[in-house]
Amino acid sequence: MSSLTSNLLKHADTPTGREEAWRFTPLKRLAGLHDRETNVVDQPSLFQKSGDQAGFSFKLVAADSVPPISTTDDVIVERIRESVSRVTLLEINRDSEVSQPITLNRKNSVDKELSRTVIRAGSNSKATVIIENTGGSLIGEEIEIILDSGATLNFVTLQEWENTTVHLARHHAIVGRDATFNSITVSVGGSVVRILPTVEYTGPGASAELLGVYFATDGQHLEHRIHVDHGVPHAKSRVNYKGALAGNQARSVWIGDVFIRAIAEGTDTYELNRNLLLTDGARADSVPNLEIETGEIIGAGHASTTGRFDDEQLFYLMSRGIASEEARRLVIRGFFSEIIGKIGDEVIEERLMSRIDNDLAKVGA
Repeated sequence: MSSLTSNLLKHADTPTGREEAWRFTPLKRLAGLHDRETNVVDQPSLFQKSGDQAGFSFKLVAADSVPPISTTDDVIVERIRESVSRVTLLEINRDSEVSQPITLNRKNSVDKELSRTVIRAGSNSKATVIIENTGGSLIGEEIEIILDSGATLNFVTLQEWENTTVHLARHHAIVGRDATFNSITVSVGGSVVRILPTVEYTGPGASAELLGVYFATDGQHLEHRIHVDHGVPHAKSRVNYKGALAGNQARSVWIGDVFIRAIAEGTDTYELNRNLLLTDGARADSVPNLEIETGEIIGAGHASTTGRFDDEQLFYLMSRGIASEEARRLVIRGFFSEIIGKIGDEVIEERLMSRIDNDLAKVGA
């Protein structure tokens, strides 16, 4: 078994912080969601924001009617699977093309809650799903995403939480033959946000692109742990996450694991993480990993950079009459725009940029 793939346990133990998967996470700030002794509420919390559209169905179903089809040793996901009785099920019809994004919003709760969602994209379907997380919550979440053969799914999750929120999630995509999965994860709020975007393949010709943006300010902990499991031949993956940090004890963690199994000949993969430290007192941890069991691949690589503000870019703008504060704002917008601009919704894109602008102003960066 791969050293990047944890041993599967019958029941995951409560994390202590010494485990590799939890060593960066501030366990004392998780509201007990990781502890089996903590009482939690089984509460489906996603609802459909967009109006009626053809080509898909959205409903609540009994959990035993959609059993999990992926394995896990994550204690949060195990608690969800043991406790949740109703599952939010979004099914996109085969051969259908949903022209407008399917937008889901989150109901806020004062309870410590668990939520499970299943998204299935039927064969040769095309759709975009946007999940908007706002307000305040203490939530453990699992989303399983199944792409049947030839499907194309754009999956966007927006963490625009208030700064009291704890959000612990696994977003796992299972990508079929000749299917295309495009993911954009944006985290710009919350006290602790820990998201596990993971991918596995079930047929050749499959492709996955995982993009992400995070911006941490005073005291925020934003953690993203990516795992791509290349277990079939001739599949492709691209990972590109960008983060910026400003303010005292602003913290980000990015872990990128790609595992190319011996059977996965013809794999094409690359992962990239870039971090921008805007003030003293901020810290970014970035750990890219590759494990390759076959040399018969198209390509595999990774890169990670963490650095200070680019003074040359700032000087260039200021030399053309742009004030220092505005120049900094423009450079940061440019840093993020490569990814945020791919959301494809101008209202959302500008809302996210405005949130970043406002947070920068609050910390004086």
